[in-house]
Amino acid sequence: MAVKSVALVAHDNKKKELVDWVADNRTRFAPLKLYATGTTGRLLRDNLERNDIHCLLSGPLGGDQQIGAKIAEGEIDLLVFFWDPLEPQPHDPDIKALLRIAALWNIPVACNRATAEFILTSAYMTDDRHQPKKPDFSDYTGRSVSA
Repeated sequence: MAVKSVALVAHDNKKKELVDWVADNRTRFAPLKLYATGTTGRLLRDNLERNDIHCLLSGPLGGDQQIGAKIAEGEIDLLVFFWDPLEPQPHDPDIKALLRIAALWNIPVACNRATAEFILTSAYMTDDRHQPKKPDFSDYTGRSVSA
């Protein structure tokens, strides 16, 4: 079975919730390859005592784009992004771009603990027969397409 890769991102007010959730699911995360943006990654490493988490840049410094690039390159199977709906984010365009890339490449996205639980415990995460269909962009020319 191929190892699944999970990108973990959290806004400041949601970092503790994400770290606690990952710790609560430590056994499920053990076989997974983990990527995280800057501070979130460091907090996960410290709390999980797991040195194999691939820490990227902080979100506002380009970490969101790094994860987006990994999605486009087919390296990420799941994006878990605990975002704070009550706090404005100065790098909101980066966040929207990341979510757009995840939607474009048909990558499941969990924005809260409940959705993350559903996805993490699904057959998709443990069975290679459950693969999301990757889009075919071979005919894409860059022109707008009208319906």
